[in-house]
Amino acid sequence: MHRPQTDCNRTRYTAPTMRILITGGAGFIGSHIADACLSAGHDVLVIDNLLTGQRKNVPTAAQFEEGDIRDASFVGKTIASFRPDVVSHQAAQTSVAISAREPVLDADINILGTLNLLNACVANKVGQIVFASTGGAIYGEVPDGKRAAIDWQPRPLSPYACSKFAVECYLVCFAAEHGLRSTVLRYANVYGPRQDPHGEAGVVAILSKRTLHDEPFSVFARVTEGDDGCVRDYVYVDDVVRANLGAITGSLEQSMINVCTGVGTSTRELADQIIGLTGSKSAVNTGPRRPGDVERSVLDPGSPPPLGETTSLEDGLRATLDWFRTS
Repeated sequence: MHRPQTDCNRTRYTAPTMRILITGGAGFIGSHIADACLSAGHDVLVIDNLLTGQRKNVPTAAQFEEGDIRDASFVGKTIASFRPDVVSHQAAQTSVAISAREPVLDADINILGTLNLLNACVANKVGQIVFASTGGAIYGEVPDGKRAAIDWQPRPLSPYACSKFAVECYLVCFAAEHGLRSTVLRYANVYGPRQDPHGEAGVVAILSKRTLHDEPFSVFARVTEGDDGCVRDYVYVDDVVRANLGAITGSLEQSMINVCTGVGTSTRELADQIIGLTGSKSAVNTGPRRPGDVERSVLDPGSPPPLGETTSLEDGLRATLDWFRTS
């Protein structure tokens, strides 16, 4: 229930406190969402297996349970105990390259793990789930000069994209059969503070760390080794957090959106911009095309865009580099 606050002139209303469970909340995006939910006055429980996330990323004001979404018993008991109003589902296997090498592992985490979560939500009458999907992979190849809108037919070209699209389909089924409401956020290529620079995903984090230490790096090919590399739509993590908060609180009216900027940048252009901001002496090498990589992925933010104006790449890179300098 909304709680009124009165003064001599008018009655004001504060947003109700919600109980929000965040899977993968020790990771890059999830921990930023946890910070924002706590700042908005909500109760937060983070669950994470800490295989890629870090305990230090979890805000001190959040509750924390270490566990894996593939463990149905753990998921069921945790949701039954916390009784969330909303589940923000950020936990995932996120590497396209790993999914190409180990598609069964990808499906185990991203599909079966999510089904454990959906079953527990239904059993405990959770009202809503916010799902971190992928716009960067789910549409397949986006031709030059085009931007993929949410009404485009998905054409997943990697096991990772297949698993994310499968979950979107399951959400439709769970809504029809069980009344579980969902919001699907199709992320473009997210970057920002806390992103892991040591994995295979997260090119901005990798380039930031290497250029700040004048270390060499490779631009992997779009088609042929030596070209400018794949084209991506890079969206800053603060804009992703705004999308999640809007979905959680209901201020985001759409049930599915692309979380993006609508601007395409090649890997070489990105590298040149980061080198320009850092003054780095890093050597730029070339690499072959990586299995599962889409050549070009640029998304359509909608008209008007639900998130309004998003962070420019230059401003986002400056903030990211500032964090890496002190981390």
